Amino acid sequence: MSFLARIVRFLFWLLFVSWSVWLLRRLVGWLLRDVAAQASPSDAPPAAETAVAARRLVRDPVCGMHVDETLSVPVREGGELLHFCSHACRDAYAANVKKLAANG
Repeated sequence: MSFLARIVRFLFWLLFVSWSVWLLRRLVGWLLRDVAAQASPSDAPPAAETAVAARRLVRDPVCGMHVDETLSVPVREGGELLHFCSHACRDAYAANVKKLAANG
């Protein structure tokens, strides 16, 4: 067999195997999607969507960074709850309360 014929044969089998794997992945994905749809009730929202919707972002008064409320460092200052992105920002705020209050 010539060298060119071997290359063509190799490319043919490579194309055939890759197409077969693609088709098998689509078939398995389709079957798993149907099984998952039957197992979960259709009227209940997925847990991932409710978890994303439940998150609330708060703004750090020192650096202006937005942080998830559950991950922030909360400090109660004069009846107001402030959220900081880190302990360093919290310490900077405590050191310069009057200066930061004037800057807004």
